[in-house]
Amino acid sequence: MINRRFFFDTVRARLFHGRLRAGQIDGMNAILDRFEDVMPEGDDRWLAYMLATAYHETAETMHPVRETLAPSDARAMAILDDAFARGRLKGVKTPYWRLDTDGKSWLGRGFVQLTHRRNYEAMTKVTGIDLVAAPERAMEIDVAVTILFRGMIDGCFTGRKLADFFAGDREDWTGARRIINGTDRAVLVAGYARTFYAAISYA
Repeated sequence: MINRRFFFDTVRARLFHGRLRAGQIDGMNAILDRFEDVMPEGDDRWLAYMLATAYHETAETMHPVRETLAPSDARAMAILDDAFARGRLKGVKTPYWRLDTDGKSWLGRGFVQLTHRRNYEAMTKVTGIDLVAAPERAMEIDVAVTILFRGMIDGCFTGRKLADFFAGDREDWTGARRIINGTDRAVLVAGYARTFYAAISYA
C-alpha cells in the first residue's frame, strides 16, 4: 500500500508548487487506487511513469482534460483551428479535431490526450467502452484511468509498452516517452516520473 500522506507531501512540494487542489488530489487518487486494485504487486516504476504522463498531458491538472484545456469541444476546435492557421502545429497535416461527417470531433481527451478516430476505435476494443459513439466519455475519470492503464501497459498507443522500458534491472525513463509520443519532451517527462517514483518508493 502506498503511504498517501508521504506521497502527497512529496509531490506537493516538488511538482505542484507547494499547493494541491481537490481535483488534482482526486485525479491522483484515482490512478493510485486503480494501481493498488489491479496491480498490488506491480512495478512502482510503471505507476510513476503513468502519473508523470498524466501530469504532463493534463498540464498538471491531474484530471481528464480536453486538448487546449478548453471548457468545450467547440472552443477547443476554435483554438486548434487558429493555431493551425498560424502555422503553430507544424507536425499536423490534417486537422483531426474538425467535425467529421457524423458530427464528432476526435480531438485530444483524457489523461493521455487520445486523438484521431482510429485511436478511439482501438481503445473501444480494449476497454469495452464505446468511445466511437461517445468520444466525450474519454473525459470521465474512470474511463480515462482505464485508457491510461491499458494503453500504456498493453502498448495500444504506439506499440511500445511499459514493460519495454521497465523490467527487472532495466529502466529507461527517457525512452519510455515512446509509449506516448516519440521523443517529444522525453527528458522533461522522465524528470517528472523520477519525482513520482521517489514519492512512491520511499512511501
